[in-house]
Amino acid sequence: MSGVSRRSVLGYSGSAAAGAVLASAGTAQAQDGKAAKTAETAETAEKAQAAAVEFTPGTEFSGRVQHATGYAELTMTFKVKTEESPAQYDISPAEIAEALNEVAAKRGWPRITFYGTPPKAPLN
Repeated sequence: MSGVSRRSVLGYSGSAAAGAVLASAGTAQAQDGKAAKTAETAETAEKAQAAAVEFTPGTEFSGRVQHATGYAELTMTFKVKTEESPAQYDISPAEIAEALNEVAAKRGWPRITFYGTPPKAPLN
């Protein structure tokens, strides 16, 4: 409804009908806002869960994503484990996941969510 101005609606129909059209557009926009907020809340909860989970060194992480065309799929799996190294040399699984997502994005793939096994929880 955002593509139709109030003036054009009023010009082509009675004021009662125009009011009904405009009122329904406001309701639709409000529902879209609620859906976006719900999706944002779910994403925030998933990130909080990922932050709360502590993965042991050597945990295997994997992620799978389908290309927007629907015909191609990409699967990535990795492990990170450092032993007896100073903290400055450690590479976190989150850093690896981000680097892999950057490489995939350069090739046109959507963002991949990696899950640790065990536990089956999101990393990023």
